[in-house]
Parts: sequence; C-alpha cells; structure tokens
Amino acid sequence: MLTEPSPGERLAAALRRSPIHVDPSLASALPEAERRKLIAKAGKAPAPVFVVLVPLVQGGTWTDGEQLATVVHDRLGRDGIFITFDDDNQDLAAEEWGGDHQAADAARAVKFDRAMDDTPLAARLSRILDLIISGKASQEYKRVSDELSERVKKIRERDAPGTASEGDGGLALPLGAAGVAVAGVAGLLLWRRRRMASVSREDNGLLMPRTVFATASRASEEQLREQASREVIAFGELLDESSTPATGERARTLMTRALDAYQAAGKTLDAARGVPDLAGVLVLVDQGRDALASAQAAAKGEPEIPPIPLCFFNPLHGDATTKLDWRPIGSRKRLHVRTCRDCARTARQKQTPDVLLDHRDGRDVPYYEADPTESIWAETGYGQLREDLIHRILRGDLTRE
Repeated sequence: MLTEPSPGERLAAALRRSPIHVDPSLASALPEAERRKLIAKAGKAPAPVFVVLVPLVQGGTWTDGEQLATVVHDRLGRDGIFITFDDDNQDLAAEEWGGDHQAADAARAVKFDRAMDDTPLAARLSRILDLIISGKASQEYKRVSDELSERVKKIRERDAPGTASEGDGGLALPLGAAGVAVAGVAGLLLWRRRRMASVSREDNGLLMPRTVFATASRASEEQLREQASREVIAFGELLDESSTPATGERARTLMTRALDAYQAAGKTLDAARGVPDLAGVLVLVDQGRDALASAQAAAKGEPEIPPIPLCFFNPLHGDATTKLDWRPIGSRKRLHVRTCRDCARTARQKQTPDVLLDHRDGRDVPYYEADPTESIWAETGYGQLREDLIHRILRGDLTRE
C-alpha cells in the first residue's frame, strides 16, 4: 500500500527538479523569468542554494522559517543554504547546513536595510545572493545594524528634555534612565497594575511574535544570542518607524518606557555572558514592544494592550498565562507569580518545573536561587518580583558583580 508523501517530502521532491520552489498561491510574486535569473545567479554561490517560498501560518503545516528549512533539509538529504520567508511571510530568512557562508546575515542585512523597503521579492532574493557570493554579508549586516542604532539614537536626542515636538504644547518627552525616574516609577507601576479594557493581542504587528519563543526554548546559547540580536534590531526598526506621540501624558510615558526598554535590551545583549542574560534581552524587548503598542493605542484614544509577562520559571517558555501562589523550597515566603501552563501544572504537583538554570560557583542552579546581589534576574524575577527592571538595567545593575 502506497503512503502519501509528507509535505516536507513533496517540497524536497520539488527542489530536486528546481532549486527554487514557490507555492502556487504566491506564483505572481516571483515570475518565471525572475526565477531563471535567480537560478543562474545562485550557481555562483559558494554552496548550493535552495529557495522555498510557502505560506507560514500559525497552527498550520509550516509555522516559521526555521522549522520549514530544517524539515526540508532533512528530507532533501543535501546540505546547503535554504532561503524561506521569515515569520511574517514578507521578509526573508536563511538557514545553512554544511558550512558558514554568512547566509543568515545576508538575509538579515536585506531585512533591515531601508534601501530595500518595498522592493520586489526578486530584488531582495537577488541582493541576498549577491551578499553571499561576495562574502561580505556579515559586514553589511553590521553596517545596517549600526545605521539603525544611530537612527534610534537620533530619536532619543530629538525628544530629549528641553526640546518640544510640534503640537505637544511645550511638553518634552523625558528619555533615558533619569527620565524614567523623573517621569515616575509610580506611573510605570500603575501601567503594570491597572486593569485595562479587554483588547486582543492577536495580529498586532508591534508585539513580539510568539513563535520567537518556540524557537528560543530549543536553541543553543549561540543560536539564542543570534536570535536575541535579531529581536533587538527588529524592535529598533519598529521604533524608528513609529512616531513619538505628541499629545497625551500617558502616551508619552509609555513611549519613554519603550525607548528605555530598547536601550536596556541593547546594553544587556552587549554584556550577555550566558543564557540567563540572553533570556533577559527577550524579556526587555517583549516589555518594550508591549509599551510601544500601548503608546500608539493611547495616542489614538484607544484601549491599551494588556501586557502579558513571560514565564517566571523560564521566560523562554513564552507567555505567562497562569497565576501561581508558589513557595520556593527552603523558604517560608510565598510568591505570587505568573507562569506558563506547563510550569504551573508541574509546580502544583509539588514537582520542579523546567526552570532556567544559571551557572554559579561551579554548578547550575535555578536562576532565582542565585544571590540577588549578584543577579538582576534573581532579584527581579525577570520583572515579575520588581517593577523597575528596565530602570535597574539602565543604571548598571546588570554588571554590578
């Protein structure tokens, strides 16, 4: 009895016929003439190149580019460079097996290069191939990353204390660590605690895609570092494209938080020495993007986006959807935290959840058991035990050991 080939096997078979496969629903985005040009150019690459363009749908057969590339590579049985859509079905991503030809950096460079905004799909694929062939993809990725950071820096300088944006009635947006303190930690506490109107988080492009955590939870430290870097850059791009709300104290306070979260995430990434710090980068980006989404909503007079923290036991698990009254082993103090469903279920069964470990004094311990005077993550529970995580990072608490 013949068995039906799997989706991955069907794509692998298509790539054996042609190194570029485009789903029929997307055929018009990459005409046949453009495909032939790209195939010719790919022949000059230092490794085999396979382009697999199929829709990525949450809950569907293919949910993210890495999953797609991994399955197709396995079914094809050939190493090389696999170019797919990124999570949003618009940008492109690249995975590579059997070498390091800077393919991932080539895709990221094109994604964040403003000169490539709104260019046709064929042009972006061609540019990725050019960078791979030239061997300068990482150099170009660094250039566009530095350019992005400079643009965000100018946003902060433009709205620094003492300057007034047009239409703001002379009120300046206070930025930076001092700005957070002056704007009022109490105001930020209110933001975290207030019960906002029920607003769906689905399909809000300003929020961090939840597929990030499906990838992060199984990544190596090196892969997690790359992912954290991508998320910081993507957040910076959103900030660069978002206008600072000119009216409304609430909107300005939230925009301050978003900009400070970006700065804190960048500082944490630069100083990161292991997985706990890299998880912290994602926490900070997640908090910042929540604040940015709410700032834009508040500026329009719409309800703010209800923030959802990440799992207390391990932020890489994703959303903390369950409240838990929990007492750490050896402690009399009970903590009120939010966790993912799996960790909550395990903890309620008096078992140890799949916690994020920190290497301290020659051994691995749950991150929250580290000395809080030496670990900002243990002290704050990644922002769940204290409300001023961003402020503490900006004032230098991450490197106080």
